[in-house]
Amino acid sequence: MNKLFFRILVLLMSLSLIGIILVQVFWFNSSFKNNEEQFKYHVTQVIGNVADKLEQQEEYSFYDKYNRIKDSTGKIPKKEDLLEVLYVQRNTKTNKTIVYSNTLTSEDYDINGSVFNKKFSSERFKNFSSKRVTEVYNNNTGIDNNSLGQSIIPDLKIEKSGSLDILNKVQQQIQYKDIAALTPIEGRITKDKLFKLLKKELEEYGVKTKFEFGIYSSGVPTKIKSDGFHFDKESTYNIPIYTDNEGNSRYELSVTFPHKKKFLLSELLSITILSIVFTLIIIVAYTSALNQLLRQKHISEIKTDFINNMTHEFKTPIATINLALDAIRSPKVIEDKEKVYRYLQMIRDENKRMHAQVENVLRISKLEKRELDITKEPTVVTDIIDDAIEHVNLILEDRKGTVVKHYNAARTTCLINEVHFTNVLVNILENAIKYSPDAPEIEIFTENIKDMILIKVRDHGLGMSKIAQKRVFEKFYREHTGDLHNVKGHGLGLAYVKRIVEDHNGQVYVESEKGKGSTFIIKIPLIN
Repeated sequence: MNKLFFRILVLLMSLSLIGIILVQVFWFNSSFKNNEEQFKYHVTQVIGNVADKLEQQEEYSFYDKYNRIKDSTGKIPKKEDLLEVLYVQRNTKTNKTIVYSNTLTSEDYDINGSVFNKKFSSERFKNFSSKRVTEVYNNNTGIDNNSLGQSIIPDLKIEKSGSLDILNKVQQQIQYKDIAALTPIEGRITKDKLFKLLKKELEEYGVKTKFEFGIYSSGVPTKIKSDGFHFDKESTYNIPIYTDNEGNSRYELSVTFPHKKKFLLSELLSITILSIVFTLIIIVAYTSALNQLLRQKHISEIKTDFINNMTHEFKTPIATINLALDAIRSPKVIEDKEKVYRYLQMIRDENKRMHAQVENVLRISKLEKRELDITKEPTVVTDIIDDAIEHVNLILEDRKGTVVKHYNAARTTCLINEVHFTNVLVNILENAIKYSPDAPEIEIFTENIKDMILIKVRDHGLGMSKIAQKRVFEKFYREHTGDLHNVKGHGLGLAYVKRIVEDHNGQVYVESEKGKGSTFIIKIPLIN
């Protein structure tokens, strides 16, 4: 149940993390697309405004030139009545008659299109004005169409006259566009003027990124373009300019933004950085939590394994003691002193074995709490090694094993706690014996390196994997030995070895290869 709960918890945490990351990615993509749409809208507005201003500026320039020419001629324009409209309204009950007349007149200043373009001279520029007269006749029964305009004096007369600006503007705009259409694009706009106009409009809309521009004539590039202009379908926007009187245009303005994506991303930079930072924090927190969960799970498994091993370690001695006690109580055995002494010795040995296991656990506990008192004295290392070999000699003989000593160190005196350092070597030798499936073959080397002495304990046993080499000195850690069930222990021995060696200002590490054995190396300082 615990394993199932752990797996479900890890799955939910992983799905939550993936969900958060996917939401962040979705939000970023949506924001980027929104920015791109907004950018497109602003650029479309800009180039639309630029197209309108280009036409307006050209039109104003044309009108200005026209007015200056008209004013400089000094001629009195020729007037010509083009149209006269007459309207008569008579009320028979009151004998009141209203006569309205409107006369449309053109003024010709003798200015034709050739002044602006030599290719264009067919039309003259004219101004149009109108004269509007309203006459009211009261009690005049004899007024008719034939009598209008004669000497009859109206009771009320209203006259209005003035220039027809709308008609003038339409007439001039039509003629201006016809003339401008014959002018090459280089004569209508300059590169610098177009650049300034675009830059000003883009800045007003907040589009502050590098841009390039070019004008095409019927799909062919013209000379009006920036030096770095290059058409790019993804980042180029187009609009027709300089439309003619029919609404057609043979010119097209193209504006491209080479750093468009960088600009769009820069607008999301601050919020994106915050999003990434928070996502990383979540990932770190998730990783840490997962690591803690795995660590707790691993510790739980190790503790369970440790309890099982300790139970097994105590079970055998207890069973042996019980059997020995039962045997002693037998009438036949109790009278045989030799058998009684042998069974008592077995009880003593098994009791000592259990006591050693408990002491090993207590030593580790005291080491972690820094309560273990370790007093050191100058000691010859080789003597300690010989003492440790003597401790395991019976086990070694039982396994028909051998120990070969290679004492090559010239200096061997170190500041050592004899009891604990002996236990260190005994632990390593016991491991060498336990993890040798055949008769153990152990070699012990000593050598001097500078002011240090190296002690190497080599066996030709099972060896260990790379992962086991990294973790072999961890508390409770034991590598699985496959089908080899005679390897007992609770994973505390080498943890104890590491703590004691480090307390002697030394180092301990292992070199091993699976199936070829292991070499434990202890390095401790010599007495100067």
